[in-house]
Amino acid sequence: MYLSEIAIRRPVLAIVLSLLLLVFGIASFLQMPAREFPAIDPPVISVNTVYPGASAQVMESQITQVLEDAVSGISGIRTIRSTSVDGSSNINIEFLPDISVDSAANDVRDRVSRLAFLLPAEVEAPRVAKVDADAEPFIWLQFRSSTRSLMELSDYIDRYVADRLTSLPGVANVFIGGERRYAMRVWLNRAEMAARGITVSDVETALRRQNVDIPAGRLESTQREMTVRTDSRLNTPEEFRNVVIARDGDVFVRLGDVARVEIGPRNTRQGLRFNGENAVGTGIVRQSQSNALEVADEVAKVIPRIAESLPSDIVLEVSRDNSLFVRT
Repeated sequence: MYLSEIAIRRPVLAIVLSLLLLVFGIASFLQMPAREFPAIDPPVISVNTVYPGASAQVMESQITQVLEDAVSGISGIRTIRSTSVDGSSNINIEFLPDISVDSAANDVRDRVSRLAFLLPAEVEAPRVAKVDADAEPFIWLQFRSSTRSLMELSDYIDRYVADRLTSLPGVANVFIGGERRYAMRVWLNRAEMAARGITVSDVETALRRQNVDIPAGRLESTQREMTVRTDSRLNTPEEFRNVVIARDGDVFVRLGDVARVEIGPRNTRQGLRFNGENAVGTGIVRQSQSNALEVADEVAKVIPRIAESLPSDIVLEVSRDNSLFVRT
């Protein structure tokens, strides 16, 4: 009854307090950001390991199981989920909400580094990273061309488009989907190799030995000093074909004798199609604390400028925009 008595005896004070509450409420409502989900991210750490050429069974027994045993003793773990596929292993470790994500990442990184010697020698170093719930692209842009190959299109986007999108306020990363990077592809002929007694290991050893770029010291005189650099890296298919694999007396077996060498895409197992046509996409990942609508507005401003700067044969379209749902 105390508040009601004051409101009755002092109506002006009650009106002023009500107006202040109304003003503060409107101001808070106007400044409140719009999000698709609440900003509640549980501490999740991922451990990703790549073992090229290994089957899913090998990844499970020699990589995933070893790393799971290494991290299972860390305190504060809620769940551990793992996935093993051909050539790749991924482990997601979710901690209790009161555990610091930075402390959890350090604990996982320390446990993984202790048992790294148990992994096969050919395995790439495990990558430990914090998983962000907002680390998925929320806007996808598709690029198509009627005259350029996917490798040329990917190279153009990587050179001239990705950096323009990454520099926008609130953008954390730009993911290129369906990318085709340039690589030197070596297709071995098993019949020719068997006839000459050449194995795959011989080819790999020769390429590693002859495709190097090492320092060679410097030349010094009384007045000058010059750095010497021996660049023996191979750049063209013809240079790769001339690599000597083996020698039988005066006869040299070269890579071109047992293999077909050509420039091609590094990875052909993944692709992207848009409206029934091959395309290359760019997925825009926003920062975890950024406003989705503000980032989407910045992207919408730069899309017309990017479209104007593209060559006439490249078509740019927006294939997905999750901010439309949030805005609605």
